[in-house]
Amino acid sequence: MNTNRKRIVAFASRSRLPAVYGRKEYVDDGGLIYYGADLEASYRRIAYFVDRIIKGAKPGDLPIEQPTKFELVINLKTANQIGLIIPPHMLARADRVIQ
Repeated sequence: MNTNRKRIVAFASRSRLPAVYGRKEYVDDGGLIYYGADLEASYRRIAYFVDRIIKGAKPGDLPIEQPTKFELVINLKTANQIGLIIPPHMLARADRVIQ
C-alpha cells in the first residue's frame, strides 16, 4: 500500500472521502488525517530493548509494551478541498496541522 500511497490519497480526494491513515506520510502527500503511534518515540524505545538483550537479558523475559505517545496530524488544505470543516477543538489537539 505504501508504494501506491499517492494514488490512494488522490482517489480519496477525488471521491471526497474523509480518510484517516495509519502512516503520517499519507497526510504529507495530501491525505486528510493521521492518528497513530509516534513511530519515532517507538523506535527510541526499541533501542532500550536492544541494549538489554546485548547486555544478556533473555528476550522472552522482557515485558511487552504498547505505544504511550500518539500523534494527530490534520491536513486543512485537504479538508477544504473535500468540503469538510474541522472543529476548532480538534485542531487545537492536533500535534501538527498542515495549512
